[in-house]
Amino acid sequence: MSDKKHKSELGAETDWIRELAGILEETGLTEIEIEKDAVRLRVSRQGGVAPLAAAPVAQPAPAPASPTASPAPSAPSASNADHPGAVKSPMVGTAYLSPSPGADAFAKEGSTVSEGQTVLIVEAMKTMNPITAPRSGTVTKVLVSDAQPVEFGEPLLIIE
Repeated sequence: MSDKKHKSELGAETDWIRELAGILEETGLTEIEIEKDAVRLRVSRQGGVAPLAAAPVAQPAPAPASPTASPAPSAPSASNADHPGAVKSPMVGTAYLSPSPGADAFAKEGSTVSEGQTVLIVEAMKTMNPITAPRSGTVTKVLVSDAQPVEFGEPLLIIE
């Protein structure tokens, strides 16, 4: 009886994995992680093959699949991430600089923004998430282009 229940739960997780793998393909991302109820699921792909992994929340996340991981970010990217005015992505998704195609950007280099003002959008799982300015200032650098896939913690723009 428990085997049937396990197979049923595995089928639901398999569907979930397939859906997340589709999102990876659609967005061009290499990894996505999501947590629902008592299950944490991470789907990643490397070199065209998509290894899939699921783990209960109580278990630690699996170790990286290979020691040949992506190279470390270049020096300019690292300095942008450490910049005190860096606005970082709170999630994995796709960054959009304007509210709709053809519309003016929320914020451009040189524009003045107020604390709480939307400066761009990150789409994750078909949900548009406004990214707001954490403080007032001038946008000195936009680090992403429109419709660019972004990772969690990646610097999006600099406000000084």
